[in-house]
Formats: sequence, C-alpha cells, structure tokens
Amino acid sequence: MKKLLISLLIITAHNAFAQKYNPAVVAFYNLENLFDTIDDPLKNDDDFTPAGSYNYNSYIYTDKLGKLSDVLSQIGTEANPDGFAFVGVAEIENRKVLEDLVAQPKLKDRNLKIVHIDGPDERSIDCALLYNPKYFKVKHTKSLFVKLDSEDSKPYYTRDVLWVTGILGGKDTVHIFVNHWPSRRGGEEASAPARAAAASVPRKIIDSLMAINPHTKVVLMGDLNDDPVSPSVAQVIGAKGDKSEVKEGGMFNPWVSFYEQGIGTLAYNDSWNLFDQIVLSYGFLEKPNTGFYYNEAKIFTRQYMVSQTGKFKGYPKRTFSGNNYIGGYSDHFPTYCIMLREVAK
Repeated sequence: MKKLLISLLIITAHNAFAQKYNPAVVAFYNLENLFDTIDDPLKNDDDFTPAGSYNYNSYIYTDKLGKLSDVLSQIGTEANPDGFAFVGVAEIENRKVLEDLVAQPKLKDRNLKIVHIDGPDERSIDCALLYNPKYFKVKHTKSLFVKLDSEDSKPYYTRDVLWVTGILGGKDTVHIFVNHWPSRRGGEEASAPARAAAASVPRKIIDSLMAINPHTKVVLMGDLNDDPVSPSVAQVIGAKGDKSEVKEGGMFNPWVSFYEQGIGTLAYNDSWNLFDQIVLSYGFLEKPNTGFYYNEAKIFTRQYMVSQTGKFKGYPKRTFSGNNYIGGYSDHFPTYCIMLREVAK
C-alpha cells in the first residue's frame, strides 16, 4: 500500500510538472571507438577488424551497440520519457555504425535521425548528431575544417566541427556545434595550441551569429580534451561558470562547478577530468524567456557503467583493457542538460 501511494504521488507530481513545462533534453556522449568490423582501404581502421590488434569481430560490435543503446535510451528520461531531443556523439567511424545504433531495440521506436559528414581525421573518427524529429527539426548542416600544423609545418588532420542549425520544440532556432578537439598527446601544455585552434573555429561562427543577434541560442558540446577552466574553454570560447557574469552574446559553462568539486566524466592516473561539456549561450539564460531556458546539468552514470575491479576500478567501464575486450560501454560518461519551456496558458 505504501509503495502504491508513493507511485501515485510521483505520477501526480510528474503530471503537474508536465502541465506547466515542456522539457527538452540535450546531450553529448563519446562512444569510444564505435567502428564497424569491415576493413575500409581508405581509412585507418585496421585495428578494428577481425584480423586487427583488437580482434574486433561481429560479437564485439553487436555487444557494444547493445550496451551503448542501453545508455542512450536512459539519458534524460526522468525529464522526458522520450529522452533526448538531440545528442552529439564522438568517435564514430561512419554513418553505418550510427544506422546500426539507432536500429537497436531500445532506440528504434524513437525514429532517431542522423546528421553525419565524413571528415579528414587521421584516426578515421568523426562527430555526429542523433536527433528525435518529434522534438528537433534540422534546417542546415555544415562541417567546419580545423586547420592544424605540426612542428615541421606539415598539416595534420583532426575532427571537423559539426554545425547543425534546427528548430527545437517547434519554436526555438538553435545552433549546435559538436566538437572533438585534439588530444593531449605530447602533454597538456605542448598540445594546448591545437585545442585553442579547434576552439577558434566555432568561436568565429558564434561571433558572427551574436553580431546579428546577441540573444541567439547556441549549444557548443563535445569531448573538448580540456577541462572547463582550461584556456581553450575559459578564454577562447569565453565560457563562464557563473550565470550572473554572462552577458548578451556570452557563453555559460555549467560544468565549472562540477569540476571544482572534483567531479568528472573520465579518469586517468587516479584523477578525474571533465572533458565532456555542453556550453550554452546567453539566450538560454535570459528571463523572462518565451522559449527554452536552461534548468539543470547532469552527468549520466549508473553502476553498470563503472568498472568494479582491476586497475580501472571506479573509472567509466571502457570497451577494452589493452587489447582485451572487457565488455564495457565507453571510457567517458555522457553529459546532458535539461531545458524547460513554460506551457502557454
């Protein structure tokens, strides 16, 4: 009887909330090397084939798809039973792996659509966007090239920035930038200029949008390979952790407070980083707001996504330990933000 009463109270509270607000969930997830098993002679994918160093076969691929769909199907469902309106993803090989992912039993009924443009990355991985057409309509897509130079002045290639413009909830025009900035290979300080260069690519577009309308709604998301306080984020993007300091045309980073509390999305050498961020423009903060406004940021974690034993105990449960498949999900936790819009009376 007590359990029934609690359930009724939860349902009543949820219905009252739904009558007052329309929620929209926006998310990001690094899928950790979601490759198919097919050797593409035009790509650097040899390791992720049955004959490669990971012995990457159909069983592993199918198991990984199922586990990623478990996570994706649950993100944000406490705010909206349909989950996310859109999710940016990183470390995917091609469109086919995304088609296989959205066709998984736990996702297929959502009729998720895909935005993906092949990029030039040396590791053959791209960014992409999955979206629910019930909540988001795509109007424009573009891939933004990130120019990088190595020490010998020869170009090398990283992930393009994916720029998607669309309509959220049938009303708000939103510009989404999905990023996966260069890694810290070679050291954080030595590699910092590459991430600053990557950050400047969406920053230039955002500046041009804000020059037209400083209330433009922008979502910059991705695996930035930097923390919220790093120069690429705090200075180049200019994202501030205190909403009161964000002015017209500015950017708000809700993950600063998480980082300052020692909370992260990936772990390395027994310390946490928070590379997986969703940064929002001033347009989501202003009140009154007739459209969607920022309500809350969350890191999605469940016990099954965490390694319980071994040298990675307490870390996000990754796909491989060395070259051995350990049946994990990703070496990153996903992040998401809940937006609200008041229901018209």
